[in-house]
Amino acid sequence: MSESVSERTGTDRTSTDRGDRSRQRLLEALDDLLRDGTLESINIAKISERAGVTRSAFYFYFASKADAVAALSAQMNDEAAGAARDVFEMTGPPRTRFETLIRGLVAAWSDHRYLYRAMLDARYSNTTVHEQFETGRKAFIKPLAVMIDAERAAGTAPDGPDSTALATVLLELNDRSIESISRSDDLDLEQRITTLVTIWLRAIYGTETE
Repeated sequence: MSESVSERTGTDRTSTDRGDRSRQRLLEALDDLLRDGTLESINIAKISERAGVTRSAFYFYFASKADAVAALSAQMNDEAAGAARDVFEMTGPPRTRFETLIRGLVAAWSDHRYLYRAMLDARYSNTTVHEQFETGRKAFIKPLAVMIDAERAAGTAPDGPDSTALATVLLELNDRSIESISRSDDLDLEQRITTLVTIWLRAIYGTETE
């Protein structure tokens, strides 16, 4: 009896590993296709063919292309959130902290602009993608507001708008900039980052403090 259980467990594990690999191949195929095309131009047959699996296998893991985009972007969102948390815990000059935050977020999504563009295309038609947008942005609001309040309490930053409102608007500005980058931005990336840093510093500190 124990031998059959062991054998069955091994088989189940193998099946799970195989399934994980198939799912990952589908995500890698979608990532490759998005680099050269839009979400609208890519169909499930193309994704499945590129991944070397059947269409039915695709639907086993994802309900739609948009759901696959949501899964593909989840890792990027996690990485961005982790990087932001590190910055919020940093000490040092304000310019250094905010430039690290903004440069990290903008540069990361600039390297994956094709994925961000696909997320934009899917967010109003897919609940999961829309929730990712909202959850990703809101995850930064509270720690940024806490940082602003701490700077004001320490006398480093002057009083100003409600910290949560200010954090929300600044993060929306970042989102809009990343959207512009994903849509073939005409502004030089370094100029955009430098300008964003200046706006953040002036909005929080009233000056381009070091």
